[in-house]
Amino acid sequence: MSDRATIEPLESFDDFQRRLIAIEPRLPKRLRQAAAYALEHPDEFALGTASALARNAEVQASTLVRFAQTLGFAGFSELQALFRSRLRNRWPDYSERLRALQENARESGDPVDLLRGFTDSAAASIARLRDAAQRRELDQAVEVLAGARTIHCLGQRRSFCVAHYLTYALSQLGVPASLVDNVGGLGPEQVTQAGAGDALIAVSFSPYAPFTVDLAKRARRAAVPIVVLTDSALSPLAGLADVRFEIVESDFGSFRSLSATFCLAMTLAVAVGEKRAKTAA
Repeated sequence: MSDRATIEPLESFDDFQRRLIAIEPRLPKRLRQAAAYALEHPDEFALGTASALARNAEVQASTLVRFAQTLGFAGFSELQALFRSRLRNRWPDYSERLRALQENARESGDPVDLLRGFTDSAAASIARLRDAAQRRELDQAVEVLAGARTIHCLGQRRSFCVAHYLTYALSQLGVPASLVDNVGGLGPEQVTQAGAGDALIAVSFSPYAPFTVDLAKRARRAAVPIVVLTDSALSPLAGLADVRFEIVESDFGSFRSLSATFCLAMTLAVAVGEKRAKTAA
């Protein structure tokens, strides 16, 4: 990777993510650390100084330069310009409002301030999803799921409620769905029932549930098509997915809602139900 002249220039943030996924297994530890910080805090990465970003990522400033060069950029400023271009179409109001609310809402304990903070955080997450979601991924996911005999829904910890909702919504729409709940430690057996004619929806966010990752790997080995809902191109689920959605939920007072995730889950359930109904008609 040292000869940057042989590396095709990156033209978009999506290109950046795809290249990072391809090279991430070969990156040294500190470069992986820088990559993870960049993907988890893209707004800060776009606007911060190299020294401040390095400090927050717990790496040296020179590591950010090496990270940029590994991806084919002449230096850090070129990489940062790519992140800045990502911000051009964002909703500029929410970040400022959330920062202001963060400063006093938690300290005051005023439930009205807390409500405004959480609702603004949820609105920011949904707005980001609306702008980031691509028709190609949505169409691919609906195609995969609508053609499955049974859709197995997998999620643990805070993601369990998403998997549970998907199972409920799909079933209500007449789509065969199964919740991988791991009750009695039977999760592996539940996934073993899935075959190539089925599909798996795997949901996990940082810190990623090892159980979810392990069962998704088992499903991949069994050639089960997988749709992943996660938060980063460096998620351990990313490389297992036939279709991947990256959802970055806004943080308010160290709490992250699942507003955007549920919005996407509802979209997929309804779209799959409608597609199956049209096919059956």
